[in-house]
Amino acid sequence: MIQIANAPCSWGVIENIEGERAGYVKVVNEIAEAGYAGTELGDWGFMPTDPKKLSQELAARKLKLMASWVSIHYADRVAHEAGEKQAVMIARLLADVGGLNCFIVLGDDHSVMPTRGNNAGRIKPEHGLSEEDWKIYAEGVDRIARAVKEKTGLRCVYHHHCGTWIETPEETEKLLALTDPAYVGLCFDTGHYRFGGGDPVEGLKKHAARVWHVHFKDHDPKIHAKVMAENWNYVKAIGSGIYCELGKGDVDFPAVLKVLNEMKYDGWIVVEQDVLPGMGAPKESAKRSREYLRGLRY
Repeated sequence: MIQIANAPCSWGVIENIEGERAGYVKVVNEIAEAGYAGTELGDWGFMPTDPKKLSQELAARKLKLMASWVSIHYADRVAHEAGEKQAVMIARLLADVGGLNCFIVLGDDHSVMPTRGNNAGRIKPEHGLSEEDWKIYAEGVDRIARAVKEKTGLRCVYHHHCGTWIETPEETEKLLALTDPAYVGLCFDTGHYRFGGGDPVEGLKKHAARVWHVHFKDHDPKIHAKVMAENWNYVKAIGSGIYCELGKGDVDFPAVLKVLNEMKYDGWIVVEQDVLPGMGAPKESAKRSREYLRGLRY
């Protein structure tokens, strides 16, 4: 049975972005109050890192833990060893608290590579990795996913993400072709796939065999048009609301859910509305997105 979660990034808990963030108590309280059954971990240290404490905090709110994002610079071979240690450390916490069905969500820090952060939503082939860098990148993803599986029993999914080296449908497809399907699945994110230039319904169909985890994020085409016309960077796009509440953008969620059902997908759907620290009213937006999914019988 598909279960519906939310994540701290919907409350403006985003790495490498300046601004005041809410504490984890407020965030998990509001995730539960908004009607969600689970949460992702957020950046390391945002929530308690002691398994007993974290388990108590989540149980008190009847929330389950199912995943954690881990940022690693895969294009830099020197970063692979430290990235492996970090991913394994976080995986052990997830295994202790949420069990072996949890996922490590692998990705890059967004907006730290100027070429990518400044051109998000309009990436061209010349903005991409060299063939040698692609090889290094894929080796790093494989290495870390294999280590997590062998040392903790957890599986890894790679998250295609705007403002990073893997954004477009073509880049997503190439990374999957270069990595081992026994160890590396896909975290399919509807909003990032759309902002990156793809059709989420067609992308989900194409990569169904590798989709192990799903993020639901909507995409505002009016904001995207401004990104294109005025050459906004990725942070400005987020701050301007590129990721709107579910049902307010151009992602066809009924069609996405139809494909998930055809796939017999029985994992989590994690609702995410990436915002900057201090933006909007996250709890109210999360509640409206949850009600939207209830209207679709989820």
